[in-house]
Amino acid sequence: MVPGDDGRFGPVLRAPHTGYAASTGEERPLEQPTNQFTRILQLAGSGDTAAAAELFPLVYEELRRVASAQLGRESPGQTLQPTALVHEAWLRLSAGDDRTWKNRGHFVAAATEAMRRILVDRARRKLRLKRGAGAERVELEESRLASPVEDEKILEVNAAVDRLEAESAELAQIVKLRFFAGMNHLEVAEVLGVNEKTVRRRWELARVRLHALIMSAPE
Repeated sequence: MVPGDDGRFGPVLRAPHTGYAASTGEERPLEQPTNQFTRILQLAGSGDTAAAAELFPLVYEELRRVASAQLGRESPGQTLQPTALVHEAWLRLSAGDDRTWKNRGHFVAAATEAMRRILVDRARRKLRLKRGAGAERVELEESRLASPVEDEKILEVNAAVDRLEAESAELAQIVKLRFFAGMNHLEVAEVLGVNEKTVRRRWELARVRLHALIMSAPE
């Protein structure tokens, strides 16, 4: 299974329009001026609890769309809800050692990575239970990522992404945002701060290399 090139990875991620300040409940635009949002982000990263309380409602809807895109590709029967995934990712981010978020895009990428790790950990736990009951391994096949992904396949792709990251962190980041966050080319470009043409070119390189890594993975 390798990513398709049609960009259909789940719900399109769009920036939220309104939200509420944590301290006053006053409605205000979520698209904060860049300098103001960056200041809140950096304060939250430094451990300022008031800034963290202000940051969460500013990014919640955006993170929930990412969570919905990831969970929408899981096999039927999964019980984790987008809201729960967002909160668990937030807790991981808040407790993590690396909280030097530079901007909104950097933060969204970090949150996407946290969600990826959560889903991979869940897939490993479920797979251990299934194999303990005598389940056989399901072979990885070519399919579009718009379809639900079984736990075995999530782990196969995750392992390949980790190997790709050792070769090129840049290509691996694009795969994470496309595959795990469900973003299209333009949205990835906005997160990474590059143009869409660059993302499309690097995405094609990433697809080819990811396919090779999946095919060469040990049984």
